[in-house]
Amino acid sequence: MTKIAVLVGSLRRDSINRKFAAALEKLAAGRMEFVYADLSGLPHYNDELWDSPPEPVTQLKALIESADAVLVLTPEYNRTYPGVLKDAIDWGSRPWGQNSWVGKPLAITGTSPGAIGTAVGQHHLRTAMVAAGTAVMGQPELYYAYKPEHFGDDGSVTDEGTRSFLESWLNSFAGWVAQTGK
Repeated sequence: MTKIAVLVGSLRRDSINRKFAAALEKLAAGRMEFVYADLSGLPHYNDELWDSPPEPVTQLKALIESADAVLVLTPEYNRTYPGVLKDAIDWGSRPWGQNSWVGKPLAITGTSPGAIGTAVGQHHLRTAMVAAGTAVMGQPELYYAYKPEHFGDDGSVTDEGTRSFLESWLNSFAGWVAQTGK
């Protein structure tokens, strides 16, 4: 089974991006294993901490390195992605010569209540992840305007059109991982 490191850029317990990740996980069951990174204890990037790296940093790097691919779900704050994802990118790419991101297949998505989902934030994140050395899936893109009535309390997708759309995107992601993975 393909191991997917999942980074959710919202730390809120009731985050719609966390719910969206759970729905994708349920749809991917049996072919992808989602393993969630805990970004809540990740400190701001500080190069001086490499002498004794904080445990959340070493855990994040180990998760990325052990995964077959990475899935990042981002909210959009002020037309970009949140700082916790920037810190994850920076910690994962260092110290020099030990970039955990290099060559890792990666997909980006996210959701918001707004009509354009998280399109602008995803664009900024895509640029940063290319610079970090990942193999970012370019197409299809997935900007989702969150509709709570399309999801069950158990994380299932109850709307047939949404389910079909998300399954198609997951199929593309699986194909991307197979094509670009090591």
